[in-house]
Amino acid sequence: MPFRLLFLPLIAVAALGLARPAPAASDFTPEQKKAIEAIVGNYLKAHPEVLIDAIQAADDKLKADAKDKATQALAAHRQQVFDDPQSPIAGNPKGDVTLVEFFDYRCPYCKQVEPLLERLIGDDRQLRFVFKEFPVLGPESETAARVALAAKRQGKYDAFHRAMMSTAGHIDSAVIYKVAASVGLDVDRAKQDMNSPDIDKELKANLDLGKTLSLDGTPSFIVGDTIVPGAISAADLKQLVADARKK
Repeated sequence: MPFRLLFLPLIAVAALGLARPAPAASDFTPEQKKAIEAIVGNYLKAHPEVLIDAIQAADDKLKADAKDKATQALAAHRQQVFDDPQSPIAGNPKGDVTLVEFFDYRCPYCKQVEPLLERLIGDDRQLRFVFKEFPVLGPESETAARVALAAKRQGKYDAFHRAMMSTAGHIDSAVIYKVAASVGLDVDRAKQDMNSPDIDKELKANLDLGKTLSLDGTPSFIVGDTIVPGAISAADLKQLVADARKK
């Protein structure tokens, strides 16, 4: 809290000749309370920057608290984040650095960053990449995620994922199944597999994990001890991986 803001109550009390250590609200008469409110109100009107500073300080504290909470949650759930055997992977399975992405097939920012990720995975032969299906944008997103995990059972997860990420425009069930067929998926089998208890469990686990880590959108990335919300540049992606590799 800005230094000057701490003195607002004291200013008001001193003006009334009542200054004393930490007076409680119940110590003032109704008339005194009105006078204090008037003094404080006039001060804030004359110095609106005080409120701006206080709001900024409160916002900074909330963000810092949220970051600390997410960092602690990541430390407690590292195995589920980085080494869940149900999560599809790309790149080098034994790579020295793991990059995790929480994504949604209907998220335009996920599609925007996809070519950068593919290039990074292709260029960095020691990078292990973990896909976290995180369907947060509605029923169609969940359908796409379910079909993707069903495609994994047919050895076509990567093909379906790439095709969905390159599909522009409105995404509905018809488009999803059309994409599935275009990459050679047995669609009838996929429709059966997509509603299996195992896929139910995996999607719920991902959504619960995202909530635990305070992920409020897609894409969200995790590498090492760092959580990065939102789409980022190729240079920033490379730097994140490089920093994790140094550690």
